[in-house]
Amino acid sequence: MQFHLNGFKPGNYQIPDAARKPYPNPPIEDLPAQVDVLIVGTGPAGLTMARQMSEFADITTCIVDKEPGPLLFGRADGISSRTMEIMEAFNSSEMVVKETYQLKQNTFWEPDPENPQNIKLTHKIPDARAGLSEFTHGIVNQARLHELLLDGMKNSITALRPHYSRELVSLEIDDSLTQDLDAYPITATFKRTDKEGKQAEEVIKARYIVGSDGARSSVRKALDIRLQGESANKAWGVMDILLKTDFPYIRVKSFLQSHDHGAVMTIPREGGYLCRFYVELDLLGKDKRVADVKLTEQDLIAKAQKVFHPYKLDVKEVAWWSIYEVGQRIADRFDNRPIGCSDDIIPRAFVAGDACHTHSPKGGWGLNTSLPDTFNLGWKLAAVLQGRSDPKLLSTYGTERRKVAQQLIDADRELSKLVATRPVAGDASEQAKIDTTKIEAFMKRQSGFVAGTSIEYYPSYICTGQENQELATGFHIGQRFHSAEATRVADGRSQHLGHLVKADGRWRLFVFGDTQSPIEPTSASARLVDFLANNEKSPVKKYTPKGADIDAVIDTYSVFQQQDLSMHDLQDYLWPAKGKYGLRDYEKVFQTDLGKDVYEMRGIDRSKGCVVVVRPDQHIATILPLDAHDQLTEFFDVFMLDQRGQ
Repeated sequence: MQFHLNGFKPGNYQIPDAARKPYPNPPIEDLPAQVDVLIVGTGPAGLTMARQMSEFADITTCIVDKEPGPLLFGRADGISSRTMEIMEAFNSSEMVVKETYQLKQNTFWEPDPENPQNIKLTHKIPDARAGLSEFTHGIVNQARLHELLLDGMKNSITALRPHYSRELVSLEIDDSLTQDLDAYPITATFKRTDKEGKQAEEVIKARYIVGSDGARSSVRKALDIRLQGESANKAWGVMDILLKTDFPYIRVKSFLQSHDHGAVMTIPREGGYLCRFYVELDLLGKDKRVADVKLTEQDLIAKAQKVFHPYKLDVKEVAWWSIYEVGQRIADRFDNRPIGCSDDIIPRAFVAGDACHTHSPKGGWGLNTSLPDTFNLGWKLAAVLQGRSDPKLLSTYGTERRKVAQQLIDADRELSKLVATRPVAGDASEQAKIDTTKIEAFMKRQSGFVAGTSIEYYPSYICTGQENQELATGFHIGQRFHSAEATRVADGRSQHLGHLVKADGRWRLFVFGDTQSPIEPTSASARLVDFLANNEKSPVKKYTPKGADIDAVIDTYSVFQQQDLSMHDLQDYLWPAKGKYGLRDYEKVFQTDLGKDVYEMRGIDRSKGCVVVVRPDQHIATILPLDAHDQLTEFFDVFMLDQRGQ
């Protein structure tokens, strides 16, 4: 798809440039007096949280923001492979794939040894993230990603919409009520910031609050959560531009180091014409901040033109620009509980996204770490609010995501040093020589982290069973379920298994059969299915509410090696009757795809098979042998609440 030929225009890219208009600001509606979940901030973390909550009709949610309406211009526009996978969980990946610029190659440029005032190509390489996912790392306006999340909220069963033009002025938590799940211990006061509102104040009572309101988070400050780390005395400029140039690789991600004028990183944007430039600026003085740097977009253009010499840059339009500091900070805790307290203490307030970790945007890690923050939190909060899980589950959010944030901070600090031609804080040298081979090595080493596909949670009661890892070496416990294709038995369609794990709060069991046919009653697969369907100790029986569909809480899929299977020969549990009419679900049984054998691709033991338990956020919780019936029950018993009496 191509757009922005005659100037940048925000909005829906499915509408031609000539007709496209910015998203209008929605009408102001009164805030509700009382909600289950209050979300402050409509960035990627806030909208992901709201998008998840919108799926649950029995949970009331409110999301607010001080801005007058939706985001129009891009900020963090890199969309990692893992973020694409999450958008697939929201049934929105197709549009993102269609509209993004896909990063396939990288070029590196250094001063020409024979003429140091000129830059010279050193090498061009494939992007290191290729092959880590069925999705490719891409670039698209962050506002467009927001729109897809907003559309999903609007079209959900709750028809959830944000409330704009509200500024949080006070937040109080009644500590005497925080351990009472039925209480509303949070009182938030907002001020109207639109002209018609005349600074009127509104008060909301909430059971839980999520602060996703950016690096200067009011929620974080109200909770007295401190950021650890420092801002470095280093600044970069960033701009999205439409330009004419004789630079041969303007449509390839490139890193350019000049001899005297610093460095520039270029990233092609969606639409075929737009391009993003990151421009290295001079050091900030002691105790100086970006706000003190009196530069304009013309200064950034002039600096970039010097770096690109002898190539010409004729900038026709600057769609958006900003200047930012390079610094890395992380919150000392991600919820309102005291540091070191017991997991039995129920958290009622959380921070996510930039509210709890800040860093430079060059690696595209901001959005792609913020969005998974609340993808981790959302299903846990829903499970507790619906009475399906013990509230101690909420404490795992901070444990899991703070580890990821610390890894992000460490990686960003290393990358910031590698790409700086001017000294950063603590570097006494007058000028640092960039070694592009070190940058390339860093990107290869960190490719899985940058793509988000190697993010792995610590062993815990929701990430366990490491002793069984050899049963499926390609499904790493703690990491996301790495999708692979299989053929659906009922109709022969090839299906990505990972795309079956939607953001609906359900757990998934993937049963990979052994060499014995599942039709045989004595096979390990058949005995496991019989246990799940009929045994009173089965987690499916224990945790599915009376009258609900059999897959309402734990959704089971099976993949078999045999190629001659018929649905009618398999147990009813594998193609269950559901809904008010008792219609059969024919989309739960698969066989290996010829030429794309999931057993081979993911290192599954053919002779033994296994069960892969996948969390609602697509991360692998445990791997078990097919005959480990009691262990499967014990896994869920740790944190889920029996629903048989409900």
